[in-house]
Amino acid sequence: MFPEILKKQRKALKLSHEQVSNMVGIERSYYTKIENGLRPSVKVAQSIGKALGIDWTIFFIEICAKNAHTKTA
Repeated sequence: MFPEILKKQRKALKLSHEQVSNMVGIERSYYTKIENGLRPSVKVAQSIGKALGIDWTIFFIEICAKNAHTKTA
């Protein structure tokens, strides 16, 4: 879910992987992995959210939903 949001927002802002990674302070290859589905740390998620103007919690929504389901089951 979050990879599509990242790609869409990055392209809407006309930014390259390199530009976003520089804004966030991470390696370009790491950002590329995140955009391909690797879940970042909270700190990196917050930085990406700020750089792209998106809610940083999108990286963790699936985990929260899964944990909530497990607790109620």
